[in-house]
Amino acid sequence: MNIYVVGLNQLYDVEIDKVNKPDLPIASGEYSMEMGKAIVSAFGLMSIIMGFMFQSPPVLFCLLICFFFGTAYSIDVPFFRWKKNAFLAAMCIVIVRAITVQLTVFYHIQQYVLGRPVIFSRSLAFAIICMTLFVTVIALFKDIPDVEGDRDHGIQTISVTLGKKRVFWLCITILLIAYGSAVVIGASSSFLLSKLVTVTGHCILASILWLRANSVNLESNTSITSFYMFIWKLFYAEYLLIPFVR
Repeated sequence: MNIYVVGLNQLYDVEIDKVNKPDLPIASGEYSMEMGKAIVSAFGLMSIIMGFMFQSPPVLFCLLICFFFGTAYSIDVPFFRWKKNAFLAAMCIVIVRAITVQLTVFYHIQQYVLGRPVIFSRSLAFAIICMTLFVTVIALFKDIPDVEGDRDHGIQTISVTLGKKRVFWLCITILLIAYGSAVVIGASSSFLLSKLVTVTGHCILASILWLRANSVNLESNTSITSFYMFIWKLFYAEYLLIPFVR
């Protein structure tokens, strides 16, 4: 499904990508539009079929939600192409990454894998809140290196409106708030191991974030993109700490 969503976006963003990301397969000419359409269609169809094969309503629901919002984000038809609106673009990413995935995967594992009653835990609530902050940052940050191409094609992102520097430091501030909140939640745990791992882990990640942020050259798209990929590493590192929240 992720290949479908990302691939569909590239199909509709060829001209923008020729300016912002000329090395992408379709923008560079490595793949033809016909091949791109075939790949996107095949993977989208396969993911939905697999959703039915798993016989798990939460997994199927997750895939259908991802399909809808991923399609609405990119396709250029009336009432869609939500990426042109900063709020709708961020909403798509938050609903899918921060809310739908967390809830449906948790529900699937609890009921259809472990056979347990579904009781929402403290770690799940933390995951939703923390990931909401993270994906909000990802939604904002991904547009920083794309300002020139987005401005030329009428995509009014927050980066186009406010400028690279303001959005960059807004993102860093949100992430530090997320880490600060995680430290407070971890410190309030009655379990010693939980307290040690969550507090120490988030303090280390916050320190690395701050050091990396101060070394970014906002005039270099290469530097910005490298830092964007670093944020994704922080995002996935959070999944190593979430299980310790008790």
